[in-house]
Amino acid sequence: MFKKIILGLFTVLLLIVVIFSIYVSSSWDKKYDIPYPTLKSSTDSAIIAHGKYLVTGPAHCISCHVKDYNAMIRADTSLMEPLQGGVLFPMGPMGSLSPANLTPDPTTGIGRYDDGEVFRMMRHAVKPDGTATLSIMMPFWNMADDDLIAVVSYLRSLDPVENETPGPNYTFMGKIIRTMAPLFKPVTNSTPPAIAPAMQPTIERGKYLAHYVANCVTCHTNRDQMTFTAIGPEFAGGFEMEPMEPLHVKLGVDPDLWTRAPNITPHPNSALSKFKTLDEWIERFRTGRIIEFSPMDWGPFSRMTDADLEAIWLYLHSLDPVENEIGPVIFKKE
Repeated sequence: MFKKIILGLFTVLLLIVVIFSIYVSSSWDKKYDIPYPTLKSSTDSAIIAHGKYLVTGPAHCISCHVKDYNAMIRADTSLMEPLQGGVLFPMGPMGSLSPANLTPDPTTGIGRYDDGEVFRMMRHAVKPDGTATLSIMMPFWNMADDDLIAVVSYLRSLDPVENETPGPNYTFMGKIIRTMAPLFKPVTNSTPPAIAPAMQPTIERGKYLAHYVANCVTCHTNRDQMTFTAIGPEFAGGFEMEPMEPLHVKLGVDPDLWTRAPNITPHPNSALSKFKTLDEWIERFRTGRIIEFSPMDWGPFSRMTDADLEAIWLYLHSLDPVENEIGPVIFKKE
């Protein structure tokens, strides 16, 4: 009798596993019918120039959409790296992915897509093929219409570079997470303004940059290692980021060194509190990269205007202070 019960439980469990596996296999790359935004790119030189500032500065597209790790290192100090994509981003047990080719090449870049397809990707995290991507990697759903137009207009003005980038390579665990985690679903509740806050040192401008352009909130918020869901207060730090081993090797750095995002709320023990004046804050960004393997996009952020850096400073100081002792910023997993 006992053996029959065990066999029955095992059969039920096996059936559940099979059904779940079938569900994941049929759902992880689900396609979504999300309407295209009605935005249109422009050939106006002023709009393109503003797009260049965003792409190579606060939006830091230039940090990731390069061909390899050598280009990624060079992009920290150069504006000349083609945004042709292809560098490999390991994602631990989830697999790996490669940023897309953002040049207007008609066969491998965004030149093969119309404006609606490109704007939908940025606003709703839905790729031209209809599948969703990890929204917090490109948190532009509430980027203002005029800034979004400027970014795409600049990208369309670039020289085309033919470079076929590999698609994402998800493990079965990665496919499970893509199927279940909310951050791998389309963004359907965006509320973007038509016009971005003026480029002036205001709290409003700082909040806009920190959330929807520079993406400070993603890394400086503690997140679940598998689903990237926030598990701590915004901007209070603690998010542990695994090393990108190929980049560490390229830099001659120990590939076992992890980084932990610091607390940038105005608590007396936070990283923000180390900067006693606005001038010290701006000077730190102008200095650029100090820790060579830091995931912080110091190169692009060093190119931000004083007004935008001050705006972020003002916004961060407007937050409620959160006490969060994160431990060492650089560490090894035991």
